[in-house]
Amino acid sequence: MLRGSRFLTPRSPSPEAAKALLFALARDEGFDAMGIARADAIPHAGPRLRQWIADGAHGDMDWMPETAERRAAPDGLWPEVASILMLGLNYGPDEDPRAVLAQRTRGAISVYARGDDYHELIKGKLKRIASRFVPRAGGPERVQVKVFVDTAPLMEKPLAAAAGLGWQGKHTNLVSREKGAWLFLGAIATDLALPPDAPESDHCGSCRACLDACPTDAFPAPYRIDARRCVSYLTIEHRGPIPHELRPLIGNRIYGCDDCLAACPWNKFAALGHEARLAARDENRAPALADLARLDDAAFRARFTKSPIKRTGRPRFLRNVLIAIGNSGDAALAPEAERLLADAHPLVRGAAVWALSRLLAPAAFARLRAAHDGETDPDVREEWLHAIPVS
Repeated sequence: MLRGSRFLTPRSPSPEAAKALLFALARDEGFDAMGIARADAIPHAGPRLRQWIADGAHGDMDWMPETAERRAAPDGLWPEVASILMLGLNYGPDEDPRAVLAQRTRGAISVYARGDDYHELIKGKLKRIASRFVPRAGGPERVQVKVFVDTAPLMEKPLAAAAGLGWQGKHTNLVSREKGAWLFLGAIATDLALPPDAPESDHCGSCRACLDACPTDAFPAPYRIDARRCVSYLTIEHRGPIPHELRPLIGNRIYGCDDCLAACPWNKFAALGHEARLAARDENRAPALADLARLDDAAFRARFTKSPIKRTGRPRFLRNVLIAIGNSGDAALAPEAERLLADAHPLVRGAAVWALSRLLAPAAFARLRAAHDGETDPDVREEWLHAIPVS
């Protein structure tokens, strides 16, 4: 996890020159949007975060309450920080990512995860900017710089809005009038007091396209998200079985969800992402569920090397694949689910039970239930006991 990288130089530039230099270096690295926010620019973020956590909307993301105080304001993470350069990199897809949702025997993977892990890409760019900036900054003072990607407890979206990159839309994600909703964010913090940029105003108006697009109704109100109902949280961060009532709503989304982002009308003004290394791997555009269900641990790691999907791990990923198989309506996929009833991990076995309850006739499912009466894991036994075949 990248916590920060420090670079030192013997002198500081003038604030205006330092800002111009940082912007020029950021453009050289291909960033599409940039702006400066003061370290104290988001006083509202801390109280909102604490209330969100108090409501339990963070689910089982335990690191949220653990890092809340550091996350609430940049100086909680680094006391010397004065200014933050916020950067955005457009990763707009070359097709509507929702098209795969109609292909029920194939999996839908979020756009950001179809290629190489963007954390590594952004981290490399930020470190190159910092390493080029420091020796050229000049001056008698010692200038400190740290770089961050979203694995660090820094509230990038409020800071990016404060820096003028866009505004947080009703889906809580950053939206830009020029780049739409497809922006990776990175941050370079410094103890230099740089001229800040004006924050962007909210341009959502009366539109609620992103809210209406959510398949699980994860927005209790505009600008508020309940992670416990969000498909991205459920398929990536959530460690246990997915709640039964939400499983049919997930469809064939096996890693993340782009529905609220893709629905944003501001996307029509966004050009496609130009960074070649952000390109989707062909095998991740609409992978066959049957192929994914056959991945053992070694094959999973090999297929998703350098991918953010690898961090989720095979059990959670196979859980998602089996939910999609159960939602496919295709009984031809039942043998794939039945084979996974013998998987070593109970999370996979339990999801296989649910998938089969959706695909098999009641009599066939009853025979399987009797054959697996010796299941010892309590969660899997619960799946068997309460599964009601729908065929």
